Amino acid sequence: MKLLIADDDPQIVRALRITLTAKGYEIVTAADGARAIAAAIDDHPDLFLLDLGMPRLDGIDVIHAIRGWSAAPILVISGRTGAADKVEALDAGADDYVTKPFSIEELLARIRALTRRLPAHDADPVVAFGDVSVDLAAHSITRTAETGEACQVRLTPTEWQMLELLLRNPGRLVTRQTLLETIWGTTHVSDTGYLRLYMSQLRKKLERDPRNPAHLLTDPGMGYRLVLEP
Repeated sequence: MKLLIADDDPQIVRALRITLTAKGYEIVTAADGARAIAAAIDDHPDLFLLDLGMPRLDGIDVIHAIRGWSAAPILVISGRTGAADKVEALDAGADDYVTKPFSIEELLARIRALTRRLPAHDADPVVAFGDVSVDLAAHSITRTAETGEACQVRLTPTEWQMLELLLRNPGRLVTRQTLLETIWGTTHVSDTGYLRLYMSQLRKKLERDPRNPAHLLTDPGMGYRLVLEP
């Protein structure tokens, strides 16, 4: 089972990594909120351990971004002891809250309780739409040409992040705010030009008629959705 530890205190990260690795967990770490979101997209952890007071992006912002596309349990580990902080984190989408300092026995018990709620793990699927096939596990895309030949499609890392968020929410609206916060962070929530640019590039690479897309659709003023069958 893969755990993401996001905390800007290197001593806590080191201690947790050693302890949890010894317990058989696979550990991914991040020293700030932006890196935590990037690791969430790249590594798909089964459970998140998040501090709230991280640089670049606050833990609450990270929770909002993760909850835009992932249902994995989130355990907050924070020095903030106020009831208002706990309520805010839980309302944002966290599943549990532990205050610092904490005992490792309590933390392990909380992790075990959260992991018991996890469904059986399925391999990342291969998703097909139109003449495109996307292997989420292999991060590969093939497209069938008119000649019947399958060709590899190459995306930039940002194009892949945007497509993956849509693929993991087929048919559902993914809001502009979710896309911007997850890929670029909260400082870019008004930069909708980024989304138009990258969506245009995705349509050129994946749609038969980019000007009249059948799968990568815009909900005006709201966001985008991927329709597998038009």
